[in-house]
Amino acid sequence: MSHFLSGDIGGTKTRIAVVEVSGRQVRIVHEASYPSRDYPAFEALLDNFLSGTETPAHAAFGIAGPVQGRVAQTTNLPWRIDADVLQSKFGFTRCTLLNDLEATAYGLPALDEKDWVTLQSGAPNVSGNAAVIAAGTGLGEAGLFWDGQRHHPFATEGGHASFSPGDELEMALLCHLQQQYQHVSWERIVSGMGLLDLHKFLGLHQRAAIPEWLAEEMRNGDAAAAIAHAALSGRDEICIETLDRFVRLYGAEAGNLALKVMSRSGLYLGGGIAPKILPLLQNGAFIEAFLNKGRMRPLLEAIPVRVILNDRAALFGPALRAAQLVS
Repeated sequence: MSHFLSGDIGGTKTRIAVVEVSGRQVRIVHEASYPSRDYPAFEALLDNFLSGTETPAHAAFGIAGPVQGRVAQTTNLPWRIDADVLQSKFGFTRCTLLNDLEATAYGLPALDEKDWVTLQSGAPNVSGNAAVIAAGTGLGEAGLFWDGQRHHPFATEGGHASFSPGDELEMALLCHLQQQYQHVSWERIVSGMGLLDLHKFLGLHQRAAIPEWLAEEMRNGDAAAAIAHAALSGRDEICIETLDRFVRLYGAEAGNLALKVMSRSGLYLGGGIAPKILPLLQNGAFIEAFLNKGRMRPLLEAIPVRVILNDRAALFGPALRAAQLVS
């Protein structure tokens, strides 16, 4: 068995782990999580993790942002990450950078049935491309190309494609967001930050004031989580409507991705939000929005749709990719 240094670098938190890899089997040896914004640069965070730890020869990091060559600029953080700089500073034999959704895609082979929940079974035993979509701090999307033998993950920045409204309310939402943002992408709505904007818009649209108890919870903690909790517990009508609309929009964009990648063998939902709102994803609204593509509905009905429950898929993936590169 070989040890690899693996990282999942997100806009809110960054997780670093030493991972043991044997074939498709992975085991976390040592792991730590850090608030990303507490560090001015990734090198400072990594230095913290590696102090007192034997540094593995091979490192790979999944990063929430586009990777160009051996350099990545995080989308929702002011970090510039250069693989050559990391290799030199920390003495890695090889350092690899991946987009975070590409990393999750590489992690799928390490998962089994207990690591996901099926929203739609789809057609049995179908081979072909697959796709991963993940709402978290932002919205990530990746594809997996099927070459007839195995899948090859590839990154996209599909979450930054232009938002397309599906009804009059969503048209009003688009007009509202255009007053704040130069470009309204799907990430502006289907993400943690998007959930807040959606909640604010619906409050204005319905002329409903935020209850004081909810305003306090939003001030004192994770505001998006407070809205989700209020919706799941049925305590506030605007929060319920916010999550219902969020789920439908998530399903609509998942269907867009499935069509563009022709993900016949599966569409996977990753990220931190999906497991927390699982009952709402299972009530049928997500799949109905996913399927609502006119003449393409039968094609989408044949695609398995699964929610990834194991949040370490994004840590498994870089380690499995690093192991591929040295084998």
